[in-house]
Formats: sequence, structure tokens, C-alpha cells
Amino acid sequence: MEAPYGSWRSPVDARRIAEGEVGLAWPQAVGEAVYWVEMRPLEDGRYVIVRRDPDGTIADVTPSGVNARTLVHEYGGGMYRAFLDESGGESVVFSDFADQRLYRQDLERGDAAGAGPVAAARWSTPRPITPAPPAPRAWRYADGDVSPDRRLLVCVRERHEVGGVVNDVVALPTDGARAPWVVAAGHDFFAAPRISPDGVRLAYLCWDHPRMPWDGTELRLAGLDAEGHAGASAIVAGGESESVVQPSWTPAGDLHFVSDRTGWWNLYRADEEGATTALAPLAAEFAKPLWVFGLDNHVPLSDGRVVAFFTRDGVDHLAVLEDGAWRELPADATVFVALARAGGRVATVAAGPTSSWAVLIVDPGDGAVEVARRSREDDIDARFVSRPEPIAFPTWYEPGSVTGPLAVELARVGGKVARPEAGGHPTEQTALLAHALYFAPTNPDFTAPPDEKPPLLVISHGGPTSAHETDLTMDIQYWTSRGFAVVDVNYGGSSGYGRAYRERLKGNWGIVDTVDCIRAAEFLVARGDVDPRRLAVRGGSAGGYTTLNALTRFDTFAAGASHFGLADLESFATGGTHKFEERYLESLVGPYPDRAEVFRERSPIHHVDDISCPVILFQGLEDEIVPPAQAEMIVAALKKKGLPYAYLTFEGEQHGFRKAESIVRSLEAELYFYGRVFGFTPADDIEPVEIADLPE
Repeated sequence: MEAPYGSWRSPVDARRIAEGEVGLAWPQAVGEAVYWVEMRPLEDGRYVIVRRDPDGTIADVTPSGVNARTLVHEYGGGMYRAFLDESGGESVVFSDFADQRLYRQDLERGDAAGAGPVAAARWSTPRPITPAPPAPRAWRYADGDVSPDRRLLVCVRERHEVGGVVNDVVALPTDGARAPWVVAAGHDFFAAPRISPDGVRLAYLCWDHPRMPWDGTELRLAGLDAEGHAGASAIVAGGESESVVQPSWTPAGDLHFVSDRTGWWNLYRADEEGATTALAPLAAEFAKPLWVFGLDNHVPLSDGRVVAFFTRDGVDHLAVLEDGAWRELPADATVFVALARAGGRVATVAAGPTSSWAVLIVDPGDGAVEVARRSREDDIDARFVSRPEPIAFPTWYEPGSVTGPLAVELARVGGKVARPEAGGHPTEQTALLAHALYFAPTNPDFTAPPDEKPPLLVISHGGPTSAHETDLTMDIQYWTSRGFAVVDVNYGGSSGYGRAYRERLKGNWGIVDTVDCIRAAEFLVARGDVDPRRLAVRGGSAGGYTTLNALTRFDTFAAGASHFGLADLESFATGGTHKFEERYLESLVGPYPDRAEVFRERSPIHHVDDISCPVILFQGLEDEIVPPAQAEMIVAALKKKGLPYAYLTFEGEQHGFRKAESIVRSLEAELYFYGRVFGFTPADDIEPVEIADLPE
């Protein structure tokens, strides 16, 4: 059937996206029993710990109404630890979202001997093992590890107290018999405390403001006595310009870690004398940015092999390190979240271009895969799926507009920068390339009029030290199956392409990310893929900042959508956000107030008068990372100028929407908005959105 782009009827509706997919992450294992966390939109975004018995029986661990989620660093992660308890049974310690205390549950079986059938097993009622905080959510815990004798838990603690926020590493009995005590302190941040198999050594990560963990961290090692007290620590690896992440102990007692000292996050081993050895290095990334706790790219096996996944050219690869080399395992998945040793196999959460997220159990020998759980009961018909096309496109910047590592990079190539001809093509070989994933409109039931090209939706991801990957992203398919083209831009600063690419953004946030999004659109226009008159840009969080910059500083786009986007860098730099990111802008922009003029120059709020197209904004009213005041600044300015705009707020939502109704409304409202602006009528039955000042 012939119909205009944007008006195609699609099986990928907003309700299906919001209600049909359960988030999966944080796999762990106790023996051959596999655990993971499910994020359930239909339960108000509740985080639930789930267990799969070796016989395949799956059951919730977390009782109804309990939300197993931590708020350390606000982004959380590492919210639970499953382990063999003192009696040889299984137990779980987790953080409860309501009060942020740690709670313990024990697996009980149906017979007196404790070895009854799994079907008769049940979990004890959660009982707190940390003290009640002096104020709601004032004491928070994450990223725990349990000692080999099962008596001791070590974890990261974050205390919100009068005068500031304090992070440290604490130890406590797994039965909660004593209050936690400090085993590592004196740094702004900590992560990944890990106890050696013999129980006498503690490895952990630490770093200080203004660095983020992908800038520079230290891996430290300390002795641990029988009472759970740590001695003086020594640096194993890392520093101000070396990012070390993901320490792990092999069953034999060797310490492994990942470092980007060569420009790529690669795997290393440290011996007892402190010497470090690279383990089969590659020009690939064996880690992802430490935005959340508890996600490991590698896991040592009991036979000395290591299973890991690495990112190369935007695609993840699962491999086994044996005989000094990486052997790739056959896998349909192209994106992996984390790994955990499960007996002789490995548990992971993964997805592919045409398959949604799933908990997989993989045999490291032949790569055989058992699917334990899928995030969706049914994936969409593959005929409606737009497959990602990785593209590398030329990018260039105005002379003198960039600083730091990128300026050095440009100088190294002699300042050779491509310039566009009238049609947008470079006149010479470009000095720099940027990366993106392009998704073409795909729907077997529809074709567009022969003289029409599709509207393009340019997505700028959050982070900004993040990346879009090649998994089946349903909200992208929502657009492509309706006739939109989509390009998801991994602009300079994104992870997955090495440290040098990541550092393009240093001192250049608001420039490199914004320009690369524009160059991606220009590249696709020049290639003839999209309609140059119907270009839209959208993004959330840091991607919202890029979106707002593109709309205020350039006239490339005909519409934009900001999802809880940052509008004012100064408010962010002067206490407008949480501790983890409160000095992030020093590396992205520069020190404040020394560079206050630059902060103002790069803040979209000071350039709203330059917006010349309609904008829609979405905002959670409980967002502590980008507070609603940021969006309200943009709304006030748009209203004053008389530009078309829509502003939708959501009660009970924080930074990112978790409730099904919020997800449905935001997706449908954005489609309705583009339909009004670009002149098509969506096939969906959508509740109208009030768009102020939009001409009839």
C-alpha cells in the first residue's frame, strides 16, 4: 500500500514497547543457579531479583512490592549479591529502593533436610542487615562481594549527610550482627571491592574529583584480617590518565583487571610482586564506561581460561582466552551486558539486531547457548525490523573551535579538514571520521510515493560517554516501521572506539557532539537517503543537551525533542546535580568559574532566541540529575518568543521514564508532534498534544 512516510501503520506500538519488554541485567550465579534483575514497567518500574534453578525452574526472589534498587551515584547498579550462605544454602543481600538499607533473604526448601524439590522452595522474608539511616535514603549501598567463609560482606557505601556526600568501602557481617565499619576511605569515589579466594586480600577501585572513572582510576590492594579489617593499601595500576576498571580474582587467586593504558581497555593480570601482564591485547574495548556498578566484561573460569566480550567497530564479540589467544564463540548476539561464571558455563545478558534482550547460558567450549529468559514473549516480525548500518562519515570543525586532545589531533594531521561543497560532499579526504548507526524506513506493508524521501530523526545518546549499540531497540523500530529514517550518532566522545575517540569531547562538549550530529544528517542528505526539509533531532539527558544546542546554535533541523535535557551548564556546575557528576563538566567544558564565559556560551538557555523551529520537551518531576527547572527555562523562553512548543511532565518519574504509562505517552506525543510539524497524519489513535503557537 502506498502512503506518506510517517503515516504507516505499524505493529510496533507504544503500548507494546512499554508493556511488552522487561529489562534484564546484572547476571550472577551460585553454582549452576543463575540470578538476574528484571526491570518491570507494568509494576511501576520495579526492580526484581529472579533465580533460575539448574532444572530450569524460574521464580522471583524479591517479594511483591519490594524494589531491589540502589541509588549510589544516583544511577545505581550492583544492587544485590547472591552467595552460598554459612549453612551451604543460597542467600541474597540486596538494597531496597524505599529506604536504601541492605536486606537479606535465604532460600528455604520444603523438607526438613533442606534438600527438597525446587518447586517447594521459598525465600524468607527480607530482614534488614544495616542500621536505619538518620534520614530517608541517607545511607546507600552497592557493588557488594562476600568473603569465602560467607561471614563478611564488603560494599560501597554512600552517606548523604549535612555538609555533603561521603563515599567509602565498608564491611559488615552477612547476618547483620554488627553495624558496618570502614575498610577503605579518603577518596571521592569507590567501586568494585573484591575479596580474594583465600579471604586475605581486598582489591578495589577509587578515584577523585574532577575525574570520571573513564578518565583515571586507581586499583588498590590491601590486606584483610580475620576480623574483616583492612590494612594499608598499595596501588596496583592506574592513575590520573589511566582508567582501570573491573578487577576480578581467578579461582587460583590471580588478580585480573582492565586498563586503557595503551588507548584501548584491555585485560591484564597482576602477580604477587605487583608486575602486570597484558593478556592477548587487541585494538578493541574490553570494558564499557562505569556509569553503573556490577557489570563485568570478563569472567575467569576454574580451568584458567577467561571468557570475555569486547567491542570492535560498534559490535560486541564473545570470546574465550585460551593458549594465549582469543577464540571467538559463535553467537547471534552483537551486544552483551555482563558475564557471570555459572558452574562450567557462563551466564550473560545479550541481544542482537533482530532479537531482544535475553538471559543466556553459554558453553565456553563450543559456544552452545541455552536461553534462560527473554525480555519479550515474542519479538516483532523480522520483516518489520530495520537493521543497523554502521556508517563512518567525515566531520570537521571551525578553526579554533576545539581544544584539548582534539586540537592536538587536528594539529598532528596538519590541520587538514574537509570542507563541504554545495552538495555537502567533502572536497578532499577528511582528517577525521565520526561514527553512527543508520536505520532505514522498513515496513513490508507500505511504500511511499515515488517522489518522497523520508523524514530523518537524528538521535544523540545520553552519557555523553556512552554509545548506541546494535541491539534490537524497539523505540527505534517504532519510528522506522512508521516511515522514519533514524541515525543514532556515536559522536566523538562516545565509548567503544578507544580512548582517543572518547577524549575528543574533552573541553569540547557542546561542539563536537553537536557538530557530529549535524554532519551525520548532512551525510545522509548528500547520500540521497532522506528529506533535507524534514530533519529532526532528539535526545535524552546529555543527548537532550546536544539536541538543544543543535536547535539553538544551528538551523539544520526543522524540529526537535528534548527528553530531560540539560539547558544551563552553570546551574549544573554550581550544585545543580549530584556528587558523581558535579565536576564532570571540568573535563567536558573546563573549570568553573574560571571558564564561566564558556559555560554561558555553550548553554542552550542563553541562545533560545536563536531557535527557529518547533520543540517538544519531556520531563520527570522527581529528576535529581536534571531538575525540572532546566526544562522550564527553555519553555519560558520559547513562550516569550512565540515559537511552537509542547511541554509534558510526568509525576513520579526520575531521570529516565520507567512507568509504562509515561513511556507510552512520551512516544505517542512525540509522533503526534512530528505529524503536526511535518504534515502527515499518524495511523495511530493518539491523544492530542497541546502545541502552543503552532499555526493552523
